[in-house]
Amino acid sequence: MSVLGRLANALGRNDERPNVELAEALVASRDPAAIAELADALSSGTVAVQNDAIKVLYEIGERSPELVADDAEAFFALLGSRNNRNVWGALSAIETIAARRPKEVAARLDEVLAAADRGSVIAKDKAMSTLSQLAQAGEKKAMPALLERLELAAVNQLPMYAEFAAAAVTPVHKAKLVAIIEARLKTLDAPAKRARLEKLLRKLAR
Repeated sequence: MSVLGRLANALGRNDERPNVELAEALVASRDPAAIAELADALSSGTVAVQNDAIKVLYEIGERSPELVADDAEAFFALLGSRNNRNVWGALSAIETIAARRPKEVAARLDEVLAAADRGSVIAKDKAMSTLSQLAQAGEKKAMPALLERLELAAVNQLPMYAEFAAAAVTPVHKAKLVAIIEARLKTLDAPAKRARLEKLLRKLAR
């Protein structure tokens, strides 16, 4: 059976469990032909197939990024999709390989960020995580982009994004990160979010 026949849509399922189970099976079997077939389906399959295929691929990436790192180009191509599910799925997949292929991802960073700006909250979350990983890998344009987005981040995402920045910050950018967090704190009322940011500031002060 083609690997596509094991996707949720092919099984008449509306839940993601078959896709997760397929990802787990492919991580265990390390089947490059099946993974390549899923990557090819991102451009040739129906929307339903694309949705399921990208889900399987990023689930594989979360477990064993080396198995999908060679499919980066297929993920980048999907960023231009009009289907929001495919866009944030592609960003999820790119996030899983960013630490492994930082130069390749950094070279396409404009596309990644443009897709995130057009996309959902999940898309933006994945892009910020990707920026953090690129910054940790030494890609110089990643941290300035991360800090710029942190300044304008929605309140609900602010603590998480600040933590992404803190995980990657170097002495060169630490003062700016602290200044951004302190400025945002002045306008923040939510007690839990304030506490999370204050804790982060104490950590940065060490």
